Order: sequence, then structure tokens, then C-alpha cells
Amino acid sequence: MTDPRPAGRRRMKLAARCRVATEAPAFGLVVFCVILLNAALMGVETYSGLAAEYQRLLRTAEQCCLALFSLEMLLRVGAFADRPKAFFRDPWNLFDLAVVASAFVPFVRENTTLLRLLRLARVLRTARFLPHLRILLIAVGRSLPGTASFLFVGGLVLYVYAMVGWVCFAESDPGHYGSVGRAMLTLFLLTTLDGLTDAVRAGLQISRLSILYYASYALLASFVLVNVLIGVVLNSLDEAREIEDAADRDRKQPGPPPAAGPDTDVRDRIATARRALDEIEASLPAQDGRPPRRLEPSHSSS
Repeated sequence: MTDPRPAGRRRMKLAARCRVATEAPAFGLVVFCVILLNAALMGVETYSGLAAEYQRLLRTAEQCCLALFSLEMLLRVGAFADRPKAFFRDPWNLFDLAVVASAFVPFVRENTTLLRLLRLARVLRTARFLPHLRILLIAVGRSLPGTASFLFVGGLVLYVYAMVGWVCFAESDPGHYGSVGRAMLTLFLLTTLDGLTDAVRAGLQISRLSILYYASYALLASFVLVNVLIGVVLNSLDEAREIEDAADRDRKQPGPPPAAGPDTDVRDRIATARRALDEIEASLPAQDGRPPRRLEPSHSSS
């Protein structure tokens, strides 16, 4: 009596074949070129004359890009057939799946503006194939909390200096300091130090003490706060590099995910042992024209 091939072995073989395809350098290069082609097609559609003349060709090219993206996602999902939960643990997989699957949602397909925005999101998928760009995007996301704190402090400094400027220069220079809103806009533009010379000259005609006002603002806003923001971004960049290095190590040395408890750890070890036994059994030569018997767990009597 022959033993039917277990479904787990089929999933393992499917995952192995899909993984070989997705990890091939040619696969990544083809997908990268298709993403750039999709971006170029969107740029061509902005020219009304070309879009009207080559409407059918552009639509066909877009359908081909969508078909290739769908095939790519099927292969990526198939690469995780033996461990489906691991696919959803990767944020890039979720992002790619959402972007590609959105083209098949009925409401989205009828909304031209939303569909174009989602097609534009496909360009961001180039980060998957450019490690340095991926690190930068992760760093931007990690720096958002620190950037929010910086914006609050910067807004507070800007408001205080705007109120002081309104009190001191409102009557003499109403065009720039006539209200707190105008004063904040003037000081915000001075943050880049562009036009600071003209502002200092105009202030000196009002009062010589204005040099203290502009010098302290330039020192605090343009040097101290900007350097604080740069420090926040650099710190986030270091964290992003560490996260990416850890992800690369996990991809090169795959292993079972961290268990939630001792029972889960034991189950994962048993599952790993069973997979190893299945692979050993599959590698054994067949005898008497029959497939090799599957190893059954022995039951020892107490």
C-alpha cells in the first residue's frame, strides 16, 4: 500500500521553485525595468496629443505592465507557500500586494484620479530593488516622531519672534510685520538666510537694536534648530541601517519565527524535524518500483 504524497511536501517544492525564480538577479532586473516603464507611460499620458494619438498602444502597454506585476506577486506569494505567515510579516510585501491588488478593485478601476495615484505608488516599489533607497525610506519613517517634536519647537520659536517683530516693526514695516501671520511668514522665509541682508538693513533704519533681533533669530532658527533636525535624521538613518542589516541576516539565515511560548517553540521544532525527514525520504531511491515509505512516528508504550 503506497503512501500518498503529503500536501506539505508539495508546498515546499512550490516554495522552493518560486524562491529560485524570485531570488534570481534577472527577475529583479525585469521587475525594475517594468516599474520604470510604468512610470514612463504615466509621463507620456500627461501630453494630451500623444495620449490621444497612441491611446490604444498606451492602454495595451499598461495592461501588460499590470499582468507582469500580477505574475510577480503570484511568484512572491508562492515563495512563501511553506510559511504563509512570514509573507505578511514583511511590510514591503504588504505594500506591493496592496498596490498591485488595488488595480482589480471595482471602485478604484472606475475612479481615474485614484487609479493614477495608485499607479504612481508603483514607482515607490523601486525601493525593494535599491537597498540604499529602502534605507532612506525607512529612515524617513523612523524620523517622523522626532520631526514632529522639532516642528512644535520650531513653531513656538517662530511665533515668539513673530510677536516680538510685530511689536517692534509693525508701524514702520507693515508689509512684513503688520500682523502675526505676516511676521511668521517673513521669519519663515528668513530661516534659509535668503534675504537676511536686506532685512537687517531695513531693521537698522528703524533701530540699531534690530541687529540683536535678527542675529539671535538666525543663530537659533537657522543653525541650532536645523542642526537638531539633521541630528534626528542621521540618528534615524543609523537605526534604519541596523534594521536593514538585521533583515538581511534573517533572509540569509532563515529560521522559525520567535515563539510566543514554550509550546509553540516545541511545535516549530517538531515541524522542522518533519520537513527534514520528508526531504530525506524524498531523496532516497525507490525500491521495487514503489515510492519510498514515509517514516511514521514510533509510539512507545509507557
